[in-house]
Amino acid sequence: MFDKQVEKAFAWLDENLSGMVADLKSLVSIPSISTDGEHPRELETCAEAVCGLMKKAGLNNIQIIRTGDSNPFAYGEWLGAPGQPTLFLYSHHDVQPVNFASHWLSPPWELTSREGRLFGRGSADDKGAIIAQLGAIAAWTKTYGSLPVNVKVLVEGEEEVGSKNLMQFFQENRERIQADTIVVCDTENIRVGTPSITYSLRGIVTLQVEARSAKIPVHSGMAGGAVADSALALCQVLSRLFWGRGPLPIPGYYDSVRPLTPAEKKTIGEMPDESAGLKNTLGIPAGVDWVTEKGCSILEQTWRKPAVTVIAMEASSIKGASNQVLPSATALVSCRIVPDQDPKQVFKQLNDFLSSNPPWGIEIDVKPHGNFVDWWITDPRGPAFEAAMRALSKGFGTNPVSIGCGGTIGFVRPLVELLGGAPALLLGIEDPDSNAHAPNESLHQGDWLKLMKSLACLFAETAKGKSN
Repeated sequence: MFDKQVEKAFAWLDENLSGMVADLKSLVSIPSISTDGEHPRELETCAEAVCGLMKKAGLNNIQIIRTGDSNPFAYGEWLGAPGQPTLFLYSHHDVQPVNFASHWLSPPWELTSREGRLFGRGSADDKGAIIAQLGAIAAWTKTYGSLPVNVKVLVEGEEEVGSKNLMQFFQENRERIQADTIVVCDTENIRVGTPSITYSLRGIVTLQVEARSAKIPVHSGMAGGAVADSALALCQVLSRLFWGRGPLPIPGYYDSVRPLTPAEKKTIGEMPDESAGLKNTLGIPAGVDWVTEKGCSILEQTWRKPAVTVIAMEASSIKGASNQVLPSATALVSCRIVPDQDPKQVFKQLNDFLSSNPPWGIEIDVKPHGNFVDWWITDPRGPAFEAAMRALSKGFGTNPVSIGCGGTIGFVRPLVELLGGAPALLLGIEDPDSNAHAPNESLHQGDWLKLMKSLACLFAETAKGKSN
């Protein structure tokens, strides 16, 4: 029974793709930027637009929800399948700023089709996921008037600023969001055409490192060479993190790192080497090497190895700079952590490593910047994952793969725990060419449609698993 229903749902998606492109275009046109605090009206407008799309897809109990001082969340549900499993679907409607406007080849707030891709800020991260999830729901409600499972849909409004209120929302609305399976469409496929389920995420610990040598700046002609240069001292402190092509030189940093299993090593080893294409995509000059540990592939390095990145430095503005010995300089250091590192222990290790024996005896102050986010890993087996594998195989027409992700989605682990260990399916919507957060962000239109079909099929496969 379900197979024929899925075929009709697929046909509905094929016939209505142009309408869903139009829906995505309407969302992309709203600059729902959350990172600068200057777009509250646009965030409200986008949440309202999402609610309208939820209604059109056939959801009920639709509303805009806030928790504390949060940006608006959009919520809707369909609970007309008693006795069947419930899926909790997550995406987000807030986006990054344009950034490097001159590098965009088309207007960032105008969805533009080019070479099989849909370009625009938020097209891939994550407004395309909103339409994909609602499209899959509509494929059932418009064809049959019902779904084979229950669904609860949350579209968050502050993912790009760390989802600072999301866990409070989950705690306050535990009964509302209770579900058997979590479905998140905010990750990447390993390549175009290959559906991917992400089973591991790195965590993140960010530190602020400040070097202080004096209370006030001093003329470099009068005191240069005599007074400690805080900017130079900070650079020397940060240079301790240089690892060449070996492990990070932080004492004890790898003591708790969980090694790859033989199965994981085999999976990574079977992945094609696409490093040359990645270099071209990123614009890395020919003479610049990868900085992975020797013998470690890019995938292993980014999925399951710790990383330390200096993401910001500040001493004095180049514009208007004067000849001064600067009294202080500050940097932000981002640490990606992996199973089984402890965020608090990582902070202590970095603090001890960077603040000991400072150059010229200057003050080095290390403190947390933002919240620590833990890593997450799961075993991609069991009924929910088997249903997802079957659905992705039918939707994409090829076998899916299980992959890791070097990024962080902070709510996944605590939400899984809150829902009593509910399996979390992280399904890819982006691909290596999506340029999320960067100029010319885009979504592969063919894979987008295949994801919609996979989600529509997932509803049936989940119900089928229950009936079996």
